[in-house]
Amino acid sequence: MSEFKNTDVEQFHGVWVFCEQRGGALMPTDLELISEGRKLADELSCELCGVLLGDKVEGIAKELGGYGADKVLVCESPLLKDYTTDAYAKVICDLVEEKKPEVFLIGATNIGRDLGPRLAARLHTGLTADCTHLDVDVNKYIQFLSESSTLDLSKQKFNMEDRNLKMTRPAFGGHLMATIICPRFRPCMSTVRPGVMKKAEFDQKKADACVIEKPAFSLKPEDIKTEVLEIVKAAKQLVDLTGADYVVSVGRGISKDVKRGIELAEELAAVLGGVVGGSRAVIDAGWLSADHQVGQTGKTVHPKIYVALGISGAIQHKAGMQDSECIIAVNKSDTAPIFEVADYGICGDLFKVTPLLIEAIKAAKAAK
Repeated sequence: MSEFKNTDVEQFHGVWVFCEQRGGALMPTDLELISEGRKLADELSCELCGVLLGDKVEGIAKELGGYGADKVLVCESPLLKDYTTDAYAKVICDLVEEKKPEVFLIGATNIGRDLGPRLAARLHTGLTADCTHLDVDVNKYIQFLSESSTLDLSKQKFNMEDRNLKMTRPAFGGHLMATIICPRFRPCMSTVRPGVMKKAEFDQKKADACVIEKPAFSLKPEDIKTEVLEIVKAAKQLVDLTGADYVVSVGRGISKDVKRGIELAEELAAVLGGVVGGSRAVIDAGWLSADHQVGQTGKTVHPKIYVALGISGAIQHKAGMQDSECIIAVNKSDTAPIFEVADYGICGDLFKVTPLLIEAIKAAKAAK
């Protein structure tokens, strides 16, 4: 193995994605990150590689190729069957030190949030946590700023030759967006919020062409300081906002009758076959639980239809839903920012408008 110097940035090439599996099944975040990693690898003119750890998981590796991976590094061992920080960190750090990837992406899941900091500390590099946007190409980054910030770009100076990974994440409770780079150390590491990156279409030809590599690695029981005795899955019902095709969200506009406002949202969501979401104001007020939150500090959604009831449309909320296929907004104020991103806007009282929407949808369904 060649000597690992994380400051010798010219020696690092390639984009890696940690592909988390649970019970021998890939996580949705893996496919989102592989799809995003493909774009970054193309901009860097390098290889995209998935990193898959577990026991008897080679059979699911080819699927990653269908979403853009050129190669998947598969490390199999009974000691890797269940996630432990010690085992996964050792194997991955050894691989990074040997093969020297330039960029390493990890999903900001419970496992990813645990693994990412440990890897960064051992590799003596930086880690930008909970990212919502990634760029390499400066022109694309400038385009992103023009669409998502209030900066006067005419007064900004950009190094058009900058090939560092530009990692953007919410800061100060979501009130600001910060872009962070890691110019002196490699790999550039980032955990990425689930649901923010769009999954590419699956391509069977790419899956068939994907190379599966099983690198040698060293892992002994004594390398692991903890033992998994039992895995207990909690029977806890959480709202699947990121996977929903229809989302009905409520905002501060329901304040005059919170119970009725939520009931209307639930009824509309039921008619559409969707789920209920909420703005940060609703979650902070305790009207809905945190798993309902949509926005920079909540979940990012891409449904077919997003209905915003009584939501003014703060930039933090819009960032979490503006890529929905169709946005319908109901607000009493005709100057509400939510109308800037809405495909259909209704200026009116949500308590009067929502029942009409429900009845219209029911009638349309009955007429089919």
